[in-house]
Amino acid sequence: MAKEFRFPDLGEGVTEGEIKKWLVKVGDEVKKDQSLAEVETDKAVVEMPSPYSGKVIKLSHLEGGIVKVGEVLAVIGEEGETVTAAEPPSSTSVVGELPETDTEVITARPSVKPTVQATPAVRKLAKDLEVDLATVKGTGPEGRVTEEDVRQASGAPAAPKAPGPQMKAKFDLYGWVDRIPLRGVRRTTAKHMMEAQANAALVTTMEVVDVTELVALRERINRHAQEAKGIKLTYLPFIMKAVIACLKKHPYMNSAMDEEAEEIVIKKYYNLGIAVATEDGLLVPVVKAADQKDLFTLAKEVKELAEASASRKVDLADLKGGTFSITNYGVFGSTYATPIPNYPEAAILGVGRIQDAPMVVDGAVAPRKVLHLALTFDHRIMDGAQAATFLTDLRQMLESPELLLLDL
Repeated sequence: MAKEFRFPDLGEGVTEGEIKKWLVKVGDEVKKDQSLAEVETDKAVVEMPSPYSGKVIKLSHLEGGIVKVGEVLAVIGEEGETVTAAEPPSSTSVVGELPETDTEVITARPSVKPTVQATPAVRKLAKDLEVDLATVKGTGPEGRVTEEDVRQASGAPAAPKAPGPQMKAKFDLYGWVDRIPLRGVRRTTAKHMMEAQANAALVTTMEVVDVTELVALRERINRHAQEAKGIKLTYLPFIMKAVIACLKKHPYMNSAMDEEAEEIVIKKYYNLGIAVATEDGLLVPVVKAADQKDLFTLAKEVKELAEASASRKVDLADLKGGTFSITNYGVFGSTYATPIPNYPEAAILGVGRIQDAPMVVDGAVAPRKVLHLALTFDHRIMDGAQAATFLTDLRQMLESPELLLLDL
């Protein structure tokens, strides 16, 4: 009996993925749990293990194609079998489960289930429009309820239809051009940034920090860390420790806006998102319970998360749950920026490069190590005075780095 393998609900809000690479071809024999394809979601690249053993009869999407939750990825069966469409599973899966559907050979009639067939996106639309899916007649494949069915049942205007395939010119009025499809992380980042800009009142305030003492302290501790623990200490763990201390003093910085309830939700846990640049775009893995970890543990965890993100093997759970984020553009040689918060978080800290600059110390000009910080915050949640005070306290912590070692 041939069986369809449908793209599972991976959780974490994932509704679709892009087929990056097929690891098998039609006619191949596969074993249960053997990887069939690499699929890129908006979070990571994941391998899709086969829930069956048998021969690959059909691959339903080309490499580079978009597959939505519930759509058929592949059909697996025995030599010479062909299949008819069968109904998708009656419920969405959870993380770790792979929904499966048996399909009869062509001579058999598929069974009919009384449950409503709809993707998670359609179910959400029905909930938003207050439509009972059980009363809607599906016009999609295999009787599946589509977005258009739900809109028609609610009386809402139909969604605009996507244009058909078009020939796109490889040149414009001035010369040749390349067209790069917006996919994967880049596509998600674009949507997320526009969401933040549209839904938050963003303001950026900046500060100059004399980190001469921090530079000297880091050099001393780093020698010990590398010799005794095999850990390379960057400046980021020190900044994380200082940020946590200031978040505890300024709780509105560690919050988010509940739009529906019109409430500010202050988080009493400290999960720091660390922006990581990858070849495919920006990812923000999250160091959970950062306030409970020392410098060496923070350094080790940041390194592991950054490496997993760069290889696109980061766990989806590690990209969720942040309460405040830090982006270190200084590692790329940049000094100033106006970062955008990881919405719906209330704020984000931008860290520039450390450079030599003259400063007045005890009435005299002296060469110092200087760091530029930028704090972007949601002005709906806090006023400029609160943000400025937070940044001032952060500057004082970094200029007196011995305070960061109290838990060592």
